Amino acid sequence: RSRTLMAASLMGNQLKGADNSVSIQIRGGGPIEGINRVADAEGYARGYVGNPKVFLPLKSVGKLDVGKAVGTDGSITVIKDLGLQEPYVGSVPLVRGESAEDVTAYFAASEQVPSACALGVLVDTNLTIRAAGGFIVQLMPGAEDSLIEKLEDNIFMMDQLTTVLDEDGEEALFRQVLAGFDWHIVGEYPVEYRCYCSRERVEQALTVIDPKELQEIIAEGKDISVSCQFCDKEYSFTPAELKLLKPASEKEEL
Repeated sequence: RSRTLMAASLMGNQLKGADNSVSIQIRGGGPIEGINRVADAEGYARGYVGNPKVFLPLKSVGKLDVGKAVGTDGSITVIKDLGLQEPYVGSVPLVRGESAEDVTAYFAASEQVPSACALGVLVDTNLTIRAAGGFIVQLMPGAEDSLIEKLEDNIFMMDQLTTVLDEDGEEALFRQVLAGFDWHIVGEYPVEYRCYCSRERVEQALTVIDPKELQEIIAEGKDISVSCQFCDKEYSFTPAELKLLKPASEKEEL
């Protein structure tokens, strides 16, 4: 689900604090069994889906049936960690399970920010990603109706997103979406799929296992492997290493 990954990257890049992060969770009741995406303030993103091996027939126009894989009986939830005591959490019902429409609905309903979002992924015949990208356009308070109408016309008349990206590049998106406006590029930021997992974080996760269950694992006398959900990297632990872990409940008592 590259579209949601791009949405998280774009939303993460809007954050102000270096340690801020945004998470997108989509639960639609479809066979993909949920989508989870996380991005930091630099736009570096990571994510996973509940069931990555979903296969569905293509739509009549030859495109992937994303909406059917995700489902529409559910919600999109955005969690923003802004360094405060509690994270900001906003959740709205899914519109189509197609990512862009759902992100637009989230901004309008949860943050009350009129927005236009488009996300596109072009999958090549060998199943690699040939082109991927998107945009989020948001209006400032007090935007004039004529400006809104011009933007709506531009977006309605623009070429198919993946065609623009594949044939003309990302800057062509600006020229089409912002046609007739005085615009300029204020910055360029490299983004990538980046995971922050570590052995220490996995150890921390293991400490929340029920102590009785952890003792049963140790008693088996075998090494165990734990895979990161985001990047599939494996971390192995011997029974001796597991014995050294202090359950979270004991840490709280201390």
